[in-house]
Amino acid sequence: MDIKKIEKGMELIIEGLGKNVDKKKLKDTPKRVAKMYSEIFSGIDIDPKRVIGKVFKEEYNELVLVKDINFYSICEHHFLPFFGKVHVAYLPDGNNVVGISKIARLVDVLSKRPQLQERMTNQIVDVIMNVLTPQGAMAIIEAEHMCMMMRGIKKPGTKIVTSAMRGIFLRDLRTRTEALYLISPSIHI
Repeated sequence: MDIKKIEKGMELIIEGLGKNVDKKKLKDTPKRVAKMYSEIFSGIDIDPKRVIGKVFKEEYNELVLVKDINFYSICEHHFLPFFGKVHVAYLPDGNNVVGISKIARLVDVLSKRPQLQERMTNQIVDVIMNVLTPQGAMAIIEAEHMCMMMRGIKKPGTKIVTSAMRGIFLRDLRTRTEALYLISPSIHI
């Protein structure tokens, strides 16, 4: 990440707004914004597959669900935040499980980059499918987008819900229903 370029870009934005970047109130703003960007985009150079880390051998082939994972991200269309909760389920193959905190870390890494909610939903399940080779994986994201609140349509409180399912969650209605039932008290549709 090129912090100096981010600072210069912020200076141009301030000037574009007709403000003087050298004024006392705005003098350190470009540096603060650049520092903030290095934090909120810290997932850009991290391979999400590596976040999963060690896979444990465990004879388990029942549903694993990690729900209500809080996240925030920046929409790549307007560079405004979107935030909410992620629910992730997978059905192990009877052999591979992962430490449950790794699922939350995966969400964290994928959300800390310019992102689209739809893409992030797919990326979560694709990483789990590739690393754990489970019978299936599912992710549901419920989020509020500041671009829907602050600009354009201006509809605060509107929630966007996306889902991605792979493997048994697509093929077996009972498995999908069990996961959705366990998640449902968390989803506020």
